[in-house]
Amino acid sequence: MPELPEVAAIADYVDGRAAGLPIRRVDVASLSVLKTADPPYTALTDRIVESVGRVGKYLVIRTIPGSEAAASEPMLALVIHLSRAGWVRWSEDLSPKPLRPGGKSPIALRVHCGLPGEGFDVTEAGTQKRLAVWLVRDLAEIDRVAGLGPDALELTEEQFADILAGTTGRVKNVLTDQHTIAGIGNAYSDEILHTARLSPFASSKTLKPDQVSALYDAMRAVLTDATSRLEGQAVARLKSEKRTGLRVHARTGLPCPVCGDTVREVSFADRSFQYCPTCQTGGRVLADRRMSRLLK
Repeated sequence: MPELPEVAAIADYVDGRAAGLPIRRVDVASLSVLKTADPPYTALTDRIVESVGRVGKYLVIRTIPGSEAAASEPMLALVIHLSRAGWVRWSEDLSPKPLRPGGKSPIALRVHCGLPGEGFDVTEAGTQKRLAVWLVRDLAEIDRVAGLGPDALELTEEQFADILAGTTGRVKNVLTDQHTIAGIGNAYSDEILHTARLSPFASSKTLKPDQVSALYDAMRAVLTDATSRLEGQAVARLKSEKRTGLRVHARTGLPCPVCGDTVREVSFADRSFQYCPTCQTGGRVLADRRMSRLLK
């Protein structure tokens, strides 16, 4: 799933190509991805892409009227949540033919902007269709965006400590709860906890002050480093570039690059996380509940 660093890199990449360009047409191949109907997606035609940015893990494409006569019209924002399997692909060779709804193509949405052939596709691989797109006049109209917690990179250490003190969950869950802290997902929470040398099952409320400081510093360092590494990369290379920077996530069975111990995994019904026993749990191997059920 694209997290804060990837969404920031996608936003930067698309902004560098689309900002200032007129939107000529929007094609929707999968109506189910549209979560709003007013204004209709056709309202984007002839508007100008003002900027492309992010809020948490949401991609935000802000547009303004394309003519003086329409200057009084409000800002419209196309907001995209890529979920687990969504992605954005810029092209200078888009087909002028409209997309066929209901086809087998992974393309859900296509935005033609700039010269003929220029624009971007929003795609979703796999069978679990969770990609979501909104067109709104105000971001507050989207409940999921309005309910986001503060951005992970905008928190002060004091604010971060207050958040942890006010929660009772496991620190892994607190880091990935978008209502509490926005931007961090499964992959970077694994990396942050490994860097801070904390167990994913540690209780956030009982962390000692030095552990809170270590966790805050790790969060800043991991996210800032990843964002810097991905900045300027072509969107097509972001996934592979992300993997090269991971130390424990998705590395089950491989040696920890810090201590050499074997990276372990805990699996749930639809997800898993990775950690290093030596670095994070005092050598203790955490119970993998899915494997425990299989062995019964």
